Amino acid sequence: MSNNKENKKLVESITSRDVDFAQWYTDLCLKAELMDYSDAKGFIIYRPYGYALWEGIQDYLNKKFKETQHQNVYLPLLIPESLFQKEKDHIEGFAPETAMVTTTGLEDLAERLIIRPTSEILFAQHYAKIISSHRDLPKKYNQWCSVVRWEKTTRPFLRGKEFLWQEGHTVHSSEKEAREETLNMLEIYEKLGTDFLAIPFVTGRKTEKEKFAGAEETYSVEALMHDGKALQSGTSHYFGNGFAEAFNIKFQDKDNQLKYAFQTSWGVSTRLIGAIIMVHGDDEGLVLPPRVAPNQVVIVPIQGQKVEVQEASKKLYDELTKNGIRVLLDDTDRTPGWKFSEHEMKGVPVRIEVGPRDLANNEVTVFTRYNREKKQMNLDLVNNSMKDLLDEIHNRMLEKAQDHLKNNRHIAKTYDEFKSLLDKGGYVLMSVAGEEAEIRIKEETGATARVLPFDQTLITETCPVTNKKATQTILFARAY
Repeated sequence: MSNNKENKKLVESITSRDVDFAQWYTDLCLKAELMDYSDAKGFIIYRPYGYALWEGIQDYLNKKFKETQHQNVYLPLLIPESLFQKEKDHIEGFAPETAMVTTTGLEDLAERLIIRPTSEILFAQHYAKIISSHRDLPKKYNQWCSVVRWEKTTRPFLRGKEFLWQEGHTVHSSEKEAREETLNMLEIYEKLGTDFLAIPFVTGRKTEKEKFAGAEETYSVEALMHDGKALQSGTSHYFGNGFAEAFNIKFQDKDNQLKYAFQTSWGVSTRLIGAIIMVHGDDEGLVLPPRVAPNQVVIVPIQGQKVEVQEASKKLYDELTKNGIRVLLDDTDRTPGWKFSEHEMKGVPVRIEVGPRDLANNEVTVFTRYNREKKQMNLDLVNNSMKDLLDEIHNRMLEKAQDHLKNNRHIAKTYDEFKSLLDKGGYVLMSVAGEEAEIRIKEETGATARVLPFDQTLITETCPVTNKKATQTILFARAY
């Protein structure tokens, strides 16, 4: 039975997505208690519900990292400025947004200390000390930490002066092995999207202009938001020998020759929380994919003062919890209507209403958040069918996001067609003549090169922007 409330807005304090998407997003971050603003401008407080989403992502990725023999470590927050200068491309890329410690409060430091915007340099310095032989390789480290980048404009989870992330840093004895690592991590991120977040990522290589400072190649996973803008959701970098030469990371190979090592780096951040909100959310609030949802099921007693309702609710809670499902029993003294609105706004995938009328028929009412449908279910079947229901919800949410991606991915053969399609939102694929066209497109339309797809078939032989010979096919979009 469909819940016919499509036209009635339940949460009046959240701006409608189609009226003002940016305001809808900010309203939701605050109203769903994912975060709050701190007194330091540009820094946010991760509230328990928001941090729980990050913990879910951590748990998923830690399992994958350990399956692929990566080890978690932790390196310092501060980097001596002289060390940061060693890799010139890297420092140039990060110079505008580095925050520095210059004083203890009593006296100036002899050398300024950079608060990490990323940790390539610290890892490279450490690796140079501990690697001397091919027997020491590969080294496959990851750290979970926060980084600081002094952004001018900030938005919760998407762009802030401090954000949480994981950064993997690996060292290999051969180019082949390092390149394989780079692409394997890209695949893990892609599966994080489809298997856990119900988000279909577009993958590919970044252009020379958009690649990471100091990398030879950067690969990216990109998500498409409801409003048609793209969000870079994770990156994987192949460094080659650049950092190894700058930091003297050498090893004696099996042939007794001293050689420079090959490196990679890769990471995802709390931007993924922003992606979850903007891909799946609706005008009533969050719509959380079941596998990442802090509470997969909420049980709401109706006439909770009645003994039979209390007993049935508690029994169902115990059964589902024992079955490995994350359940919240909301037996607070608020009204059922308030609870319905609250848990819908917080995106809980399944709500089970336990009331005396249904119990008389040995039934409960089951509400699924993603499609807002209600149905009666035999109480004895709820526990055994819940995992299948959660899987079905995940699959339907992924299909919806895949349809959105498919319907908003276009091909342009002329510059006018490109501009027209871009204004509709989504990705536009076009073959261009390199950086000159890329710069013009950004200046004239606000769109950036998201990725070079792995299939580099040319759409047109001539670049529609410069009229020069087209050299590469790029997926463009306006982005966060």
